[in-house]
Amino acid sequence: MSNAPLRVLVTGASRGIGEEIAIQLLDAGHSVALTARTASDLEAIVAGRTNKNLTIPADVTDPKSAETAISKVISAWGGIDVLILNAGDGSAAPIEKTTDAIWDHSIAINLTAPFQYLRAAVPAMKEAKFGRVIVIASTAGLEGEANVSAYTAAKHGVVGLVKSAAAELTKYGITVNAVCPSYVDTPMTKRSLEAAAARTGKDFNEVKAALEAKLPGGRFLTPQEVASAAIAFIDKPNITGQAEVLKGE
Repeated sequence: MSNAPLRVLVTGASRGIGEEIAIQLLDAGHSVALTARTASDLEAIVAGRTNKNLTIPADVTDPKSAETAISKVISAWGGIDVLILNAGDGSAAPIEKTTDAIWDHSIAINLTAPFQYLRAAVPAMKEAKFGRVIVIASTAGLEGEANVSAYTAAKHGVVGLVKSAAAELTKYGITVNAVCPSYVDTPMTKRSLEAAAARTGKDFNEVKAALEAKLPGGRFLTPQEVASAAIAFIDKPNITGQAEVLKGE
């Protein structure tokens, strides 16, 4: 990772992959701004850490949150070097039971919010002629899977956003890439498994074991693995527009 301290904003930073990304970057000496809905969760992560940090309680689905968060980072540190768009959510349901509310929420958090944060950060990155934008997407953004149509559509959309933005911004020294993990051991995955167990009438552990058996390596990825892969894009100035697949092989 770059030795020079960078100014970083991480969305969805209070748990799972986002928390691990924030911790790794803080431990590496970077200035890190963390956003999530719960202020106390963010404060717990930065407690006792002496390098520069900001906690910005925000719901990324609020249309005003992107401009507000980016403005706070720029106001505090004079610019923004790295934007890591991790906030996301998914609900499992057959297509006929996928309500408008499920659809709208999935598009809002997994696609619209990343677009709004990217849009808000671009002017400062263009001015600096440097930027790194990294999206935590999913293998669902590259292939289809049953019972997660809203999530899959949103993640396909954000991968498209990554590729389009990369083509547009490369001449300004800005790279835009995505990490596409398979199933990760996070609270969101646990919720999906609980929903599958409820839908099928099977035991939670039975559902989890059946899914793990289908995965390369027979296991879920860890948040640490995904965080490390995402952070690695910071030091890859000649790579942009990529959707890197991560599987627990």
